[in-house]
Amino acid sequence: MELDRISNLPSDVIAKLLSHLSVREAVRTSVLSRKWRYRSAMLPHLVFDDQCVSTQEHISFVNIVDHVLLGHIGPIHKFKLSHVGGVATWDIDRWILHLSRNSIKEFILEIRQGFNYTIPSCLFSCQDMIHIVLLGCVLKPPSTFKGFRNLKSLVFQRVTLAQVGFQNLIACCPLLERLTLLDFPFPILKIDAPNLQFLYVQGDFEDVIFENTLNLVDVCIDSEVGRRWVSDRSSNLVKFLVHLPHIQKLDIVGFSLEILAVGALSAKLPKPCPYLKFLSIWVNFNDPMQILTVLRLMRSSPAVQQLEISTDQESQAAWSEVKSLYGNRVFAFTQLRLVKISYIYDCKPELDFIKFLLLNSPVLEKMIVKPSSPDDSWELGVQLLRLGRASVHSEIIYLDP
Repeated sequence: MELDRISNLPSDVIAKLLSHLSVREAVRTSVLSRKWRYRSAMLPHLVFDDQCVSTQEHISFVNIVDHVLLGHIGPIHKFKLSHVGGVATWDIDRWILHLSRNSIKEFILEIRQGFNYTIPSCLFSCQDMIHIVLLGCVLKPPSTFKGFRNLKSLVFQRVTLAQVGFQNLIACCPLLERLTLLDFPFPILKIDAPNLQFLYVQGDFEDVIFENTLNLVDVCIDSEVGRRWVSDRSSNLVKFLVHLPHIQKLDIVGFSLEILAVGALSAKLPKPCPYLKFLSIWVNFNDPMQILTVLRLMRSSPAVQQLEISTDQESQAAWSEVKSLYGNRVFAFTQLRLVKISYIYDCKPELDFIKFLLLNSPVLEKMIVKPSSPDDSWELGVQLLRLGRASVHSEIIYLDP
């Protein structure tokens, strides 16, 4: 008898189809034909989340994970567990021990609520891992741990770890390219990663110290506390940029600009960033030091093509105060083509800043402005249209709030 079309599908096509299904759906395909019977047991990527919950009360989430792991054939390259209901710590311990014997390459564990899970020591022996994501976990690396030699991507969110242990972990991952840190508790974050290219940091930190980060091209820092103390009068912006010579994309979010504004009156200018093309900054226009820091950063970034400015509070600071600090130096943003300014008020400091950009951007093509409140929209729009421009081809697009 001639086989049906499903049974005649090439093995690589079957594998591709199964990769787009949940574990629960993939297991169900075993009834399609004899050729499909064991294909779900050979899946190299296993994802256990809310889609794996059984509709039958006597089959628990733990039963499903146990059944799949015990019946699995071949290597497990990716394991993701994102479920907390009815899962005990010893169950996760058993699964990680099983994975540590299977040359796991990608490990994702998301404890979204309830307890903080302590990672067992056997995970630190998995030297083939290239991608790790941990949410709601506690890390206590053993004294014999020398890092993950093949790790390229690391994501930590709400991870409890001693600061010294974190610094050693990062420094001992020589191939690390991408690092994401969310809800991190360290007041001062030190990053030593010579191969790092992408960094996103969000948390209650007061400072970020870079060492051996010459390959970083994409950085986003989002401090939720700002500065609490100043150690000296040197410029934080200068110290920040000196270790980012190849930066191409920079996002300064939350209170991060307040940190970088420390020492803004220093006579020393930041080291030029010749490759920086995208710059996004949250600015408090009430703080002349922050405005001054933005100007110094822009002057040190001659290749910037896109600038995004956000502010969320009404400003009273005078632009004249900033000019008195910075002087009357005129410099052009010769590559700036697109500017986006969001959540602004009808305030003189913000309008003066916009005027400064328009008058010093000879190749500007588009400026998109979004006010903070409908109350400011009409008058603000009229004032914007009256401003002079260095670029005859530029247009101002005014968005409704």
